[in-house]
Amino acid sequence: MIKHANFNLLLIDRRASSETVRLDRFLNSMSHVHADRSAHLPEDLSPYDAVVTAVPAFDGKVLKQLTEYVRGGGGWIMLIPPAQEQVPELFGATLSPAGPSAEMRLHIALGAEAVQHRLPETIYVQGRYRALTPVDDATEVLICADWRYQKSPVFVQRRNAKGIAAATTLQAMDHPALQQVIYRQLWRMTGRDQPVDSIGVGILGYAPSVGRMHGLGAMHTDGLEMRAVCDLDPRRRERARRELPDISVYESAERLCEDPSVHLVIVATPPNSHAELVQQILSRDRHVVCEKPLALNSRETGDMVRLAEQRGLLLCCHQNRRFDVDYLAIKEALDQGLMGELFYLETFVGGFEHPCGYWHSHAPVSGGTTYDWGAHFLDWIVALTRSEVATVQGVRHKRVWHDITNADQERILIRFQNGCEAEFIHSDIAAARKPKWYLLGSEGAIVGAWRDVASFQVDPVLYYERHEIPTTEMTPDLTLHRRHSSGQV
Repeated sequence: MIKHANFNLLLIDRRASSETVRLDRFLNSMSHVHADRSAHLPEDLSPYDAVVTAVPAFDGKVLKQLTEYVRGGGGWIMLIPPAQEQVPELFGATLSPAGPSAEMRLHIALGAEAVQHRLPETIYVQGRYRALTPVDDATEVLICADWRYQKSPVFVQRRNAKGIAAATTLQAMDHPALQQVIYRQLWRMTGRDQPVDSIGVGILGYAPSVGRMHGLGAMHTDGLEMRAVCDLDPRRRERARRELPDISVYESAERLCEDPSVHLVIVATPPNSHAELVQQILSRDRHVVCEKPLALNSRETGDMVRLAEQRGLLLCCHQNRRFDVDYLAIKEALDQGLMGELFYLETFVGGFEHPCGYWHSHAPVSGGTTYDWGAHFLDWIVALTRSEVATVQGVRHKRVWHDITNADQERILIRFQNGCEAEFIHSDIAAARKPKWYLLGSEGAIVGAWRDVASFQVDPVLYYERHEIPTTEMTPDLTLHRRHSSGQV
């Protein structure tokens, strides 16, 4: 069984800048990390595995305290503010004058691959350029910036007795890739390399559009090793043997959980089976990533979460749509204040065609219409509004598709405690589609229109073949509307 040890951090920042606030939020988002935030260095640093500072200057007493902390085995990362004139000798580097503010292209240096795991080869960040030149070979370069045809160090580290001190001139601590680098460096510099070389993955349910995709994805992901597949259908088990080399294949979840090489199980079965299977897997001390929806009611999800917490295990709902570029663009626009304060949000998915014949259309198995696409759209709504839910109202219609048990249309209206309203509609009887996104803010609006797109392939007999791309898989056209001070939009 794989578990992360608890990790205690201290973040010192007198300015409470937005970048370090986001870094603090990111670090505390991990259950095994506890990051305290303070404007001043406490007298006792023994409770902390590492310290991060974003302070322009230190007096002699504080610098001596941090130096002794590092030499005694602690880790220290200094986030160098633009106004800082020099770095302490402890870091083994000299600081160049500050350059202009620009977008910089960053590269993880050779020898620092441990912090690059599953990150892009190239990272682009905004900030003021400033080089950290090593004083000798004992200083290790972690990140370089391309600057006027030179690879200039901007993140370095140096071992001092039992501990490590690292420093960076990069300021974009709100960048997701840079946050990962900081976290991994903190883990690494305190002697906590990754707990295992790889995580053994088992998949429960090998349907072509779900479990199979997880298997192929895990097989091509660094740090994951496909070890086992379980499915009730012998044809799917045979397909798994062909497509995933050197795996074990099982007919029951119990047999899968007995495999000692499996550390994490991906549950890719229909929703009505999730609660029972997940609790069975957690009881065998295996981590779980479960397809959406996590379960069909709050009682089941509560039981699952409590069991995972009691046993110190990961329970995660697979929400792949959190990486859709339209959602991420809207989230970024809200973070940058381009719309002002969000107070109204509509989302829509659907059309007018016969629902599928699979379990997705059968309410006792799927949970109903809203549990399908709604698992993604409602997840987006809750993340974007950033407020506690006050009330929820639902309305459904059954008018056309009587051969299935799902509703033909469902509408969910949510009111939040901050006054924001949100609406989600999933309709299979909408002859005219509404926009996918419609957001109103105190300073602007965003509209996201669905796109109907087809691809064409040359055919020697028919000249060409037309292939419709599912509308739900096409990124919508997003338009941001802002009111100018002149009164025009």
